[in-house]
Amino acid sequence: MRHSKRLEALPPYLFAELERKIQAKKAQGVDVISLGIGDPDTPTPGFVIDALADAARDPGTHQYPSNRGRPEFREGVADFYKRRFGVELDADTEIIPALGAKECVFNLNLAFLDPGDTALASDPGYPVYTGGPLLSGAEPVLMPLVPELGFAPDLDAIEDPGRAKLMFLNYPNNPTGAVLPDGLFERAIEFAREHDILVVHDASYTEISFDGYKPPSFLETPGAKEVGVEVFSLSKGYNMTGWRTAAIVGNAEAVEAYWRLKTNIDSGMFEAVQLAAVAALRDGDETSREMSAIYQRRRDLVCGALREIGVEVTPPKGTIYVWAPVPDGHTSASYCELVLEESGVVISPGGAYGQSGEGWFRISLTVPDDRLSEAVERMRSSLGG
Repeated sequence: MRHSKRLEALPPYLFAELERKIQAKKAQGVDVISLGIGDPDTPTPGFVIDALADAARDPGTHQYPSNRGRPEFREGVADFYKRRFGVELDADTEIIPALGAKECVFNLNLAFLDPGDTALASDPGYPVYTGGPLLSGAEPVLMPLVPELGFAPDLDAIEDPGRAKLMFLNYPNNPTGAVLPDGLFERAIEFAREHDILVVHDASYTEISFDGYKPPSFLETPGAKEVGVEVFSLSKGYNMTGWRTAAIVGNAEAVEAYWRLKTNIDSGMFEAVQLAAVAALRDGDETSREMSAIYQRRRDLVCGALREIGVEVTPPKGTIYVWAPVPDGHTSASYCELVLEESGVVISPGGAYGQSGEGWFRISLTVPDDRLSEAVERMRSSLGG
């Protein structure tokens, strides 16, 4: 059986590879602790589950949904953006529900890229920023995130930007944990205007932040809505990864193009989930604060342990990850293999997130405190000497 050439062009998906390694170790009888995948370990808030149950009992939610989303969902997103970011959105033309950020980011590639086009992808970055263009018959062009610039891309260093149709940005950033570098959004808007590029800001982590930092929306920046959209996800801030609940907001023309594509691909989001999302956005501010406090405590635990084994790490101000350099004498892959073999702990090699991730590794904070403490103690005991 022959696969399509576009499928053959894809590298193995990072998290599928991590799952394979975990299962292989477990088959050997190893008690593996995985710090590789960013899936919150705490349950979805009870009030969100109650809202889902109430809505699911209503037969009016049981038929095909509209891909445009229920008015309550779109108005709920607009109300949230006004309260949280001070951003005004038109609920009729500038908001569409998405089946998670991953679906949305991927489908934007299909909606805007043709063969011969390019998409500018943060490097290191979420693998869909590069996989999406490949599956669309286009080409990803990596934008290295420069540590000395606060993990901002150097837009002036991009060669041949005239072929680019999309630019993917993400702050707070996965995998680096970096927060928005000063002036980056303003520069990206200027660059997008100059080269007729749609900026796609992945806002999956704006509701998880530390040390008093409040991440902004891309759409807060003057001119952003003229050249870009934002993908807001409920997965991390509200412990709703399995619910596949997000929204694309911003430029009305781009939102309309996304909707036109989706009408040919899927049948929309279950309306009971949409109504549960409204409850999360309306009443979930305390949930996000509680989760941020939990992750900040775990961040401090991990960073302290890494320093004790000689890893110099800067504590992040956002996301659910710690990004750290590998010790001298190792590649990203060799260090992660060493940690797995010596400690039974899974961490992610930075090189799997792009060329510029080589020399780094990522630790996810999404395991219970006792297991995280055990993981860092294993690393400290087996690697500290």
